[in-house]
Amino acid sequence: MKFFKKSEDTEQAAKIEDLGRMIDAAGMPPDVKKIAEQELETLSRISPSSAEYTIGITYIDYLVGMPWNKKTEDNLDISRAEKILNKEHYGLHKIKERILEHLSVKVLRAARKPHILVVDDEEIARKNLTHILAKENYEVATASNGEEALKELGSSEFDVVITDLKMPGIDGMEILEKIKTKNPDTKVIMITGYATVPSAVEAMQKGAFNYISKPFKLDEVRTTMKNALEKKMQMRSARGSVLCFAGPPGTGKTSMGRAIATALGRKFVRISLGGMKDEAEIRGHRRTYVGAKPGRIIEEIRRVESANPVIMLDEIDKIGQDFKGDPASALLEVLDPEQNHSFVDHYLDVPFDLSSVMFIVTANVIHNIPSPLRDRMEVIEFSGYTQEEKTRIAMQFLIPKQIKEKGLYEHQPSFTEEAVYKIIQEYTHEAGIRNLERKIASICRKIARELVQHGKGLEPVEITPKAVERYLGRRKYHFEVIEEGNRVGVTTSLVLTEAGGDIIFVEAVKMKGKKGLILTGSMGDVMRESAQTALSYIRSNAGSLGIPEDFFEHYDIHIHIPAGSIQKDGPSAGLAIVTALVSLMTGQPAIRGIAMTGEITLTGRILPVGGIKEKILAARRARVKAIIIPAKNSMDLEELSDDIKMDIDVHPVDNINEAIDLVISK
Repeated sequence: MKFFKKSEDTEQAAKIEDLGRMIDAAGMPPDVKKIAEQELETLSRISPSSAEYTIGITYIDYLVGMPWNKKTEDNLDISRAEKILNKEHYGLHKIKERILEHLSVKVLRAARKPHILVVDDEEIARKNLTHILAKENYEVATASNGEEALKELGSSEFDVVITDLKMPGIDGMEILEKIKTKNPDTKVIMITGYATVPSAVEAMQKGAFNYISKPFKLDEVRTTMKNALEKKMQMRSARGSVLCFAGPPGTGKTSMGRAIATALGRKFVRISLGGMKDEAEIRGHRRTYVGAKPGRIIEEIRRVESANPVIMLDEIDKIGQDFKGDPASALLEVLDPEQNHSFVDHYLDVPFDLSSVMFIVTANVIHNIPSPLRDRMEVIEFSGYTQEEKTRIAMQFLIPKQIKEKGLYEHQPSFTEEAVYKIIQEYTHEAGIRNLERKIASICRKIARELVQHGKGLEPVEITPKAVERYLGRRKYHFEVIEEGNRVGVTTSLVLTEAGGDIIFVEAVKMKGKKGLILTGSMGDVMRESAQTALSYIRSNAGSLGIPEDFFEHYDIHIHIPAGSIQKDGPSAGLAIVTALVSLMTGQPAIRGIAMTGEITLTGRILPVGGIKEKILAARRARVKAIIIPAKNSMDLEELSDDIKMDIDVHPVDNINEAIDLVISK
């Protein structure tokens, strides 16, 4: 490296020389290396005791430590990846399919031979270039003039075009202009026996990748071609999708991200975004500030020493915002494949290519993610597990894992399927498996204590339903739907929460009054509007529903949804509210064992809602035998496997009257 003025301080001079050698060896892009050298030249002229000197040394050290050209090679063995995903996770077939599709695209891209077009009016030149390039394993096509070249470009896509400058008719400069107009990503190399400085300058200004004079050297052609293809492939790989895993807690989102990294052979990084409010956590601080540091993205890439890790951005739906900035907006540049190839962290202050990074985002509720950010992601839904799936996961994965972690090697307890089923039904209430694993861990800990206290002569324990009750105590959850009878003014609704599908109860009572409507139970604005819509529909159709016309002149209506401390909102409960009111006003009990979901309109139509799979799973957990869904959601049913719909009667309905006929017992 060429060097500046030597400092009078020998130690400082040695430090500067060391940094210079490190900059040379770091493999930085030319523009970044130039900035590092300028910073080093500035350092050589200032006193080591100044604050600026320390800031400069730290900055250069950070630039040198970045993995500018260090990448782990992807393992693109599809069969191996499939085995790893199946070993780590039971079920989740659609998610696994999407990941294997992603790998398959990479395999095809890697296997594709670069396509080269050679354009020259001299046959010898065409043959020589074709021979050289074919030996490099390139797919080569030729054209003897400009007209043929344009015809080839119109029918096929080429990565690189090598064209002669001087040709009769359409010359090389005109071909260059047409290529850059139609296919700006295609690299063009100009070759001519009449090389002049003006023609070279003109070609480069019009977008040529390089300019070679005849007679050309073989090594020069090979090197230029290799550089052009590297640039082209880099631009192509910059296009990619950001996967967003959305679903309830405990459904395997984070562990699936880790399994993807293992399958690809990449480093894995997890960054939690929950509660993040400072934009500098993403973009970093300006290095002139005391205590400045880069953002988490750049910091983690430097830590794992790889430019292409799998980065999981966890809990993006819980990201915050205050006077320190908006981290969600800062993430737009990070996650946008169109611009993250030149991401600028405030501390680094130079572009860093994030296009090789595989970003996976997780969220519990997709609608909490800002729309511009959501638009840049491909959402993959992680729904809850069925009870059968939970049982298999517990038997195959969770129980062996907990036996190993709790040290029960010699006295391994055996869990019966009935015992696992009892834990799922009576001690957990979730869409995922996190609490199920905790309960199994609790049983294993209690067995470990018994072994330690009462000696090792004990026989291996068999965990039966009776033993579950002995270790975990009395049941925590009851089947409120099936354990209570039908009542007037009480209906069952299926809703979607951050923890997956759930059931809620709508209660309605009447009292002496004048047309009043009281709403309680922490209802949000949308749910309150659903209640008002339901009441308006009933009042406008009172005669056909068998409700006395003067009913509303003498009574107030109170609608309550239990668990009042929990905030509830959304249109899904509209159908349950209207049926509860009809039951109340007609005095006919509503069938408690039919759960329902659907948005209602003033004209009595039932509109589709989301989360049908999660709601069906919630119904199965509550042992509900029949559900009512909007008819327009029938297509969602077709995508569900038979084991999810097993033991449940599904009634698709188009209007409120159809639902009333099913729910109100006559």
